[in-house]
Amino acid sequence: MGKGAGCVPSKKKVPPVTDDTPRNDTGASRNTPIPVEESADDADVNTSTPIQETVSQPIAKFKIFIVFYSMYGHVEGLAKRMKKGVDGVDGVEGVLYRVPETLPIQVLEQMRAPPKDEGIPEITAAELPEADGLLFGFPTRYGCMAAQMKAFFDSTGQLWKEQKLAGKPAGFFVSTGTQGGGQETTAWTAITQLAHHGMLFVPIGYTFGAGMFKMDSIRGGSPYGAGVFAGDGSREPSETELALAEHQGKYMAAVVKRLQS
Repeated sequence: MGKGAGCVPSKKKVPPVTDDTPRNDTGASRNTPIPVEESADDADVNTSTPIQETVSQPIAKFKIFIVFYSMYGHVEGLAKRMKKGVDGVDGVEGVLYRVPETLPIQVLEQMRAPPKDEGIPEITAAELPEADGLLFGFPTRYGCMAAQMKAFFDSTGQLWKEQKLAGKPAGFFVSTGTQGGGQETTAWTAITQLAHHGMLFVPIGYTFGAGMFKMDSIRGGSPYGAGVFAGDGSREPSETELALAEHQGKYMAAVVKRLQS
């Protein structure tokens, strides 16, 4: 047939690659460039083989901000143990922040409050939207959150206006001086802050299991969240109270992963 009829292949045309083309163990053609890392010794060597650099990309983790106010260190102790629980869940990272202090240093010294841990940065309201989940910790003042934490929530007006926190899961953990001092009401009255922002309150319920039912020792915490009894300030968190805080961290991390999936 004449030229252009399409029956006689052109001699210049490269024949297509068939399944019989030799391949390496991965199934790729042996002619395919193999990714290698270029060393300093090879930098000046001319080669016709293309060099491809493999760059491993870090896997982004969900972030849970653990934001707290602690005057004598009791809430801070829970916060640090809570971070351990969050970090123990694959793909989630806990970040500790403290809210700004509102009392002058002279007053804190008279109250014999220990110095703040400089390794934990202060947070601003503008940083809250960066979190995938939030855990707020604070001591009680007459069954409600301490003034320092309330002042911080009061600074979130612009976020409320723009609804930047709507839909974010959040929980609470507290410290009280006595057994009837507000382990439940301190968290319960704080829910109003979340409601106005449209946030999702995540209580722990009785997911801690048997640890929620033990009556053989004094234990802070409730279905609303972890807690510690500070007494006159000299009592430190018990191992049960710290274990409950760690559990809350793990529980919140699991909730955040489920919501983000």
